[in-house]
This record gives sequence, structure tokens and C-alpha cells, in this order.
Amino acid sequence: MPKGWPIESTTSKEKKTENYSTESTTLKEKKTENNSAVNGSNPETPEMARLEMFTPEAPNRKMNDLIVPLVVREQIETALNRILYHDELYHKWNLKKIDPHGRRVAINMYGPPGTGKTFCAEAIADYLGKQIIKVNYAEIESKYVGETPKNITAAFKKAYETNAVIFFDEADSILGKRLTNVTQSADHGVNVSRSVMLLELDKFDGVVIFATNLASNYDEAFVRRILAHIEFDLPDEACLIKLWEKLLPEEVPRGDNITSKWLAQKSTGLAGGDILNVVKLAASQAVSRNGDQRLVMQSDIINAIVQVKNAKDKIGSTVTKQQTTTTTVVTERVLTTEELPPNLQEPFQKAVAYQLAKNENSLESPSSGFFNNNHSTSDDTV
Repeated sequence: MPKGWPIESTTSKEKKTENYSTESTTLKEKKTENNSAVNGSNPETPEMARLEMFTPEAPNRKMNDLIVPLVVREQIETALNRILYHDELYHKWNLKKIDPHGRRVAINMYGPPGTGKTFCAEAIADYLGKQIIKVNYAEIESKYVGETPKNITAAFKKAYETNAVIFFDEADSILGKRLTNVTQSADHGVNVSRSVMLLELDKFDGVVIFATNLASNYDEAFVRRILAHIEFDLPDEACLIKLWEKLLPEEVPRGDNITSKWLAQKSTGLAGGDILNVVKLAASQAVSRNGDQRLVMQSDIINAIVQVKNAKDKIGSTVTKQQTTTTTVVTERVLTTEELPPNLQEPFQKAVAYQLAKNENSLESPSSGFFNNNHSTSDDTV
């Protein structure tokens, strides 16, 4: 034992144990209260408990493992250059002259599910050497009026304190259009949350990443505050080949006719997340067989692809019926006689001539004249 350390008596140890036990019980009770508040049973959530809702995590993805088309990778690298070359851009090139508060970098990734948006968010955090705080709308929404804006503020505060990348998944729920027809307190609460999000985004000094399958729902005020909008489209054939090579482990036994190129051709229209499900389904079907048949065959892959595509088309499609409805626009224009079909020109001219003659006769007829009935001009009235 190092010199100078006090030697505690048995009595003091017992007292310390009692104090610790009492303190521990008190802390447990407080923690229970805080958890209760976080879960929404108490409208007054303490700030510390609110901050504990958002935990920085070490990213598990690497930028080198991200499989996207070349154009998408270039857009990601361009957005990251804004961070990596900040001093040169804002001091030597004097971008601070036009953007005095240019520390924040906001990136929006949009596209179909399973195309690598969440993967990319973690890869960016790893590339920057930062932790990542993942925020889902379900975590910050509260049934109590005024609590959701406080949760948004807490998320940004925790990201600032920990120097972490903050990632909002399903961001269309958070960045959606503000309501113009406010009829109840809940509608007002939605607008307040949107306004608080705008304010926090403006003053945040860090990296914010948004991901959505429904970017069309964004409020325009958020669109202009985001530096880079990057579309994650379905992978092309080159990306599909790389995805299959990455997602189909070498240890999985397969038929000799199953090649990466064949797999890519058969899986057109699928995203990386879909291919992952195809691999698991096909392997699960093959593993139940015996002997030489206990390997993944082309039929297993095709069956799994059909199952996944049916699910995408019939269950989980992100394209609504309203979006796919064709709108017919009808415009009206007065045609000249020459523009009428030949068989209609003569009848039309006769009808016009008849109507003109009828109008002239009605004006000349004294029995139907307006002046004759209401404003007599006879000599008796002069």
C-alpha cells in the first residue's frame, strides 16, 4: 500500500457501507424516476435524463466497405472535403466572408430503403474519427406538448458536448413541412418542433446527417440549410456484382453455375439490404437438404429473389398510389373555321349565318324592341 493512504477502521468501513447502500438505493429510485420521465409517464423530464436518451456509439462501418455508384461516392467525398479543408476554404479562400458561421456541415441522403444510407452515415463518422449519435423520431417524439422540442435540443447538445456526428434516421418525420392550417394544440406543437429544429440546425457547430425514403416531404426551409443532398439510387450492375461478392460469404457452398455476374443479372432492381435477405433465404432453404444437394443452387437464389421482390411490390412499396396516378391535363381553345374537320366546316358556317340573321331580325322587329315596350317615342310624349 502506498504511503500516506489512510487506514480505515472496521467501524468506519461499516458506516461507509451503510452510507453507500443508502445512497445506492436513493440513486436507483432517482434513476427509476428519470426512466419513467423519459418513457413519457412524467411530463417534466429532467435535463440529465433527457441527455441520457442520446448515447454516442462507435461506428461499425468503414468508408472502404461502402458500395455505391461512382457519382454517389464523389458527392460524398465533396461534402467531406468541406470538413477536411475547412481552414483553407474559410481562411485562405475567405469563404467566411459569405458564410461567417460555416462550421456546420449538414448532409441529406435520400433514396429507396436498403441502398446504404445508414451504412454511409456510420462510415462518415468513422472516416472523421468521431462517434455517432443515432436519433429516430420515435425517440424524440413525446405525447406531452412542449417536450419534443426539448428532446431535439437535448440531442444537439449531447452531440456538441461529445463532438459526435448526429444522425437523424427517417428524417422526413422531423423535417416535414410546417402546417399552415393550425386547428389544435397538437398542430401547433408540430410547428414548434419544426421551428426548434431549424434554430438548432442553424447554431450547431458540427456534422449532421439526415436519411429518408421520402425526401419530397421536406420543408423548403430545411432544404436550403443542408449543404449536400445525395441520392442513393438502386445499384447498377457493377455495384450489384460487388454487393454479391461482399454479402455472399465464401464459406457458403454453392453450385458452380452461380457466379457474381449471373447473380447481378438476376437481382436487378434490388438494393443491398434486399440482397442480404436473398442470401439468408437461399442459404436457409439449402441447409435443410442432405448430401451433395446441401448447397445453394440457382433455384434457391431465384426463389428468394421472387419472394423479396413480391414483398417490395405488394407490401413495402414506398411509392404511394397517389404518386403513380397519371394526371390528365385538359386545356380549352377556341378553334377557327379552318381548323375544323372538313365535314363540319359547312354546317358550322350555315349555323353561324342562321344565328346572325336571327339576331338582325330580332333587332328590327317593333314588337320585340326594347325601346318600343319601355321607352315610347310617340309625339304624345314629346
